[in-house]
Amino acid sequence: MYAVIETGGKQYRVEVGTELEVELIDAAPGQAITLDRVLLVADGDESTIGRPLVADAAVSAEVLRQIRGEKLISFKYRPKARSRVKKGHRQDLMVLRITDVRLGSKSAADAVRKAEADARSERQRLEEAAARQAAADAELAAKLAKSAAAEEKPKKAPAKPKASAAAKTDEPAKKTTRAKASADKAGAADKPDAADDKPDAAEKPAPKKTTRAKKDE
Repeated sequence: MYAVIETGGKQYRVEVGTELEVELIDAAPGQAITLDRVLLVADGDESTIGRPLVADAAVSAEVLRQIRGEKLISFKYRPKARSRVKKGHRQDLMVLRITDVRLGSKSAADAVRKAEADARSERQRLEEAAARQAAADAELAAKLAKSAAAEEKPKKAPAKPKASAAAKTDEPAKKTTRAKASADKAGAADKPDAADDKPDAAEKPAPKKTTRAKKDE
């Protein structure tokens, strides 16, 4: 909802929260004033045009501070008369903040407060939903971390049965006897037979005759 007002010979388009600089008004800073010269009021698709003013319409404003505008230079020159006049001017202004626009029973300030309350409640609802979701996510993450830690634990190997002391003492003795038997077998296999080493009697060479025997013959 907005309105077009007239003050100080100028027209301004205003709505709730608008700050504007107008010509100097007889009011002190912090004072609330009412601007009743309303030329137009528009609310959504509906608009009311004044002829010249809108009936039952008013704009409330708060005076913030009094300031001076930018310097304006006024220069007058009269040719062939050696006349030159230069002046500076700063206009006194008043800064206003619009607090309400009313048309009959309608109030823009009430609509703005209602919209802010709805937005606040909606934001609060979203924040609560986000907090619940974050808590649920944290709980799920904790459960997953716990299950992962349980799976990473190494499984214990089954305990081996302890052998008795007698079995331990007999085992090296058995090993030595087995090693000795295997060594004997290997030696017997490598040793040649005695019968094979002796030459046969038939194969013995004939004894050689000596020189003495040859002489006797």
